[in-house]
Amino acid sequence: MNHKFSDSNHIGLVSTFSDLVNTSFLGTVNAICWHRNLAGDFKEIVSKLQLEQNITEVTPETLLALKLSEKGHIAREVILSDLHLLADFGASPSLNLIKSYQRDEELDFISTDVYSYHVDRSPIAADTFLCTYYGAASDILPNDQVEQKILIPQIREKLKELHEGPEAEFETFLSEHYFDLHYQPKPYAKTINLGLGHLWRLAVDHPGQKVLPCVHRAPVENDGEYRLLLIC
Repeated sequence: MNHKFSDSNHIGLVSTFSDLVNTSFLGTVNAICWHRNLAGDFKEIVSKLQLEQNITEVTPETLLALKLSEKGHIAREVILSDLHLLADFGASPSLNLIKSYQRDEELDFISTDVYSYHVDRSPIAADTFLCTYYGAASDILPNDQVEQKILIPQIREKLKELHEGPEAEFETFLSEHYFDLHYQPKPYAKTINLGLGHLWRLAVDHPGQKVLPCVHRAPVENDGEYRLLLIC
């Protein structure tokens, strides 16, 4: 079930890049959205880019080399501006043309790919920034609407069977294989879609974090349609 992000009490809405990067996460708020209605033809850009792998990084030089209409030019300027703003802030943004991510099909009882609801973890203070310009957009869920998969009894038992070391090392095993980062939506969970054109900042699990990390997932791609995603 989808839910409007403007109604959620764990999302902060801002109207400038400065507010996006300077507004503190607080209480239940662990996602901040620079809400925008972008002009420009992002579909034209996607149609003129070459997919080299399932995920292809698009450089500013590649963008600048495209011959575009006026609306395509407007879209390109938006993307270049976003890349510039984030780089000046000290982030390392990447623009990706995405056909699909790799699926984790190794275990039938738990998935650890990006299509599964998960949180990001960092050893240092950092946030995740993302913006979908074209194609299917990412989803997030409030933390009180998910359950950590490793705490679900049936999954935990199977993970214990998979773990061949001492009981004392089980938690380390879960962390080393990223099982502890993944979450299952509760039956009443209301998915919040991040939409197109909005630049988001999501809380990450790191030692200095004062709020819960934001639970999110990559969407299943629309048939025959690539995604154009900025992420860092």
